[in-house]
Amino acid sequence: MTEFSGTKKASSRRKAAPSVPAETVPMMPVETASPCPPCAPVPSAKMSAPEALDRAVHMQMGRLTQGLSPAALLGAWADWAAHLSFAPGKQMTLAAVAARKTGRLAKMALRPPEPQGEPGQPCIEPLPQDKRFAAPEWQQWPFNLIYQSFLLNQQWWHRATTGVHGVSRHHEEMVSFAARQWLDMVSPSNFLFSNPELLSETAKTGGGNLWQGARNWFEDALKLSTGKSPAGTEHFRPGHELAVTPGKVVFRNHLIELIQYSPQTETVFATPVLVVPSWILKYYILDLSPSNSLVRYLVGQGHTVFMVSWRNPDESDRGLDMDDYLLDGVMAAINAVTTLVPGNAVQGLGYCLGGTLLSIAAAKMARDGDLRLKTLSLLASQLDFSEPGDLALFIDESQLAYLDDVMSAQGYLDGKQMGGAFAMLNSRDLVFSRMVHDYLMGARQPVTDLTAWNADATRMPFRQHSHYLHSLYLQNELAQGNYKVQGRPVALADIRVPVFCLGTQRDTVSPWHSVYKIKLLTDTPLTFCLCSGGHNVGVVCPPDGAGRRSYQIANTVPGGRYVDPDTWQATTPVQQGSWWPAWEGWLREQAGTQVTPPPLGNADAGYAVLDDAPGRYVLMA
Repeated sequence: MTEFSGTKKASSRRKAAPSVPAETVPMMPVETASPCPPCAPVPSAKMSAPEALDRAVHMQMGRLTQGLSPAALLGAWADWAAHLSFAPGKQMTLAAVAARKTGRLAKMALRPPEPQGEPGQPCIEPLPQDKRFAAPEWQQWPFNLIYQSFLLNQQWWHRATTGVHGVSRHHEEMVSFAARQWLDMVSPSNFLFSNPELLSETAKTGGGNLWQGARNWFEDALKLSTGKSPAGTEHFRPGHELAVTPGKVVFRNHLIELIQYSPQTETVFATPVLVVPSWILKYYILDLSPSNSLVRYLVGQGHTVFMVSWRNPDESDRGLDMDDYLLDGVMAAINAVTTLVPGNAVQGLGYCLGGTLLSIAAAKMARDGDLRLKTLSLLASQLDFSEPGDLALFIDESQLAYLDDVMSAQGYLDGKQMGGAFAMLNSRDLVFSRMVHDYLMGARQPVTDLTAWNADATRMPFRQHSHYLHSLYLQNELAQGNYKVQGRPVALADIRVPVFCLGTQRDTVSPWHSVYKIKLLTDTPLTFCLCSGGHNVGVVCPPDGAGRRSYQIANTVPGGRYVDPDTWQATTPVQQGSWWPAWEGWLREQAGTQVTPPPLGNADAGYAVLDDAPGRYVLMA
C-alpha cells in the first residue's frame, strides 16, 4: 500500500484531525463511520463450501459476462417469451408487420435502376444518431438492399420486444436491449464483404488496410493481455500532459489526497472552492490538458481551488463503505479546507457520483447544524435514481446479488469490468464501429485527453460499491429520505444553500430528466443549466473550444411553481457557447471579497505540503 503521512488507521487519524477555531466557521465534532447496512456484508472467512463454490463459479462467469447476471437475463427472456406465447393478437400483428416489410423490400428490389449517381427512395431511414450507412456507397445495389433489410429487421425486433402486455417494464427494457446488442453485432457494416466502404478501401490499398488492421489488433491484444493502457494513451500522462495545473498535496489519508492549487492572480476570492469528483474514475477529467482544464479556468478567474483525489482501492479495502467515503473523504476535505482558509465557508462542486456524495454531505451538515457549506454545484449528478437511464438495465435484485458474489471473491469491482458494462450501453459506437475502423479499415481513431482519461480505470471496494447500488439505485433511499449517515437519516429538503445544477442533453449515465428532479427534492435557490453534449463532453466545455456548444439556464426561487423538464427545455432560451462563464459568474456572486491568496498548506495546523500536484494516488495502477 502507498505510504502517506500520519497513521494508516482512520480512527487514529480522525482523533488527530485539526479543527477550525471556534470564532470562525462552526466546526462539528469528528465523526466515525457506522457499520454498513446488511445489504452489503463483508464475506466471512468461515464461508461454507457450497457458498464458496457458488461464488467461485459466479466469479469466473463474471469475467465472461462483464459482471452481468445470466439469471437476470434468462428471467427477462422467460417473462417476455411466456407472455408473447399467450398473446395471439400480438403475434398476428407481428406477422402482418413482417409481411408488409417483406413486401416493401421486394418492391424496392424490383424497382428499375435509378439514373447513375441518383440513389433510389429507401424503404426506411436510419435513426438520426445511426451513422453506419451514411456513406454514398451504401446507396448502390446490392448494398442498399442489404442495409435496408437490416434496418427493417431492426425495426421489427423493436416491435417484437416491446408492447407485450404483462411483461414488466424492467424485463422489457432488458430484452429490447439484448435484441439491439445482437443486431448491432450482426450489422452488415461490421463485415468486409457486406460493407462497400471496406471493399472500396481494400481495393484502393491492395489489402493494405487489412494488413494494418491486423497489426492494430495484435498490438491491442498484446496490451490487453499484459494489462497495459490502450495504444495512444501513452502520450497523455497525469503530471506530464494531463493534470498539470500547479499545486500541492496538503493532506493525505488512507482514502484521499487533497490538492490545493497555486493562485494565478494577485488577489483571490475569499471563499474557496472544493471539488469532489466521482470515485469511479480519476479526478483529472476536471484537469485535463491545459486547454480543457476546468481547474485551470477557475484558478485563472481568481478562485482558490481544492481537489479531492481518490485512492485506487485494492483487496485490502473490501470493508470500506459509503460512510467511510463520506467521512474520510468529503468531510475530511472540508475540515482541511476550512482550516487552511479560516473564517470562510466552502463552495462545493461535485461531478457525477461525487456530486451525489457531496449532496449527502450537504444534507448531513444541514441535519447537524454545520454551516461550513456556502453553495453547492452539481455537475451531471443524480439525486433521484428512480429513472437512472440505461444503467437501470443492470440494477435489480438478481443482478446485484450476482455482482456481490463477483466482487466478494476479489474484494472490489475492477474498473475494466465496469468499463465493459458502459461500453455495452453504446456498443454500436464504442465497440463495433471502433473494431471496423481500427481492424478492417486499418486507421487508428485519434486518442484525445478525454479518451485517455476514460481508459485510466479505477476499482471500487466491494462493500461501498454494493452499498450505493442497493441504497441509491435499487431502493432510491436518498430521494425518499431513508438514506442513513451514521445510523440517522438525512433529507435533501434540509439543504438551504444556493444550488447550481447541470444536466447534459445526451447523458446516458445521469439522464438530464433524472438530474432535473432536484427541483422536486429541494426548496432552496436553484439555478438549473442544460448544456449540449454527453456525460463527459458536456462537462468538459472550455470557452475557447466551445464551437457549436450551447446551453440553457434559468433560476428557480423557493416556493415557486414546478415546471416539468420538457416544458422547461421548450421555453428556456438557448445560448451559444460554453456554460463555464455563466457558472463562474454564479460562483463569483457567492465568493466574497478579493483577498491576498492563502499560503499552500499550513504545517502548524497539521496540513504540511506533502507532494507536488497531481500527487501519488492518481498515479496508482
